[in-house]
Amino acid sequence: MTRKKLPVTPAIRMLRDHSVEYVENVFPYEPHGGTALCAKALGVDEYMIIKTLVFEDDNRRPLVVLMHGDKQVSTRQLARYL
Repeated sequence: MTRKKLPVTPAIRMLRDHSVEYVENVFPYEPHGGTALCAKALGVDEYMIIKTLVFEDDNRRPLVVLMHGDKQVSTRQLARYL
């Protein structure tokens, strides 16, 4: 199977510049349950998968949330907090 060429992101550049060993794991987008599929493919608990969620506040400022794969964010509670 031919390996698909991935874009070189700033994160990949940083890893390469600092000679950090890493493994690329590419998964197709899954609208719901993506972390469970990734965890199964990697043979780890879903808790070990970290997902990155990006929101905007009313002034269009970004808010980045990193959370364990087995958790969900309450947008209602987040809006109250902001």
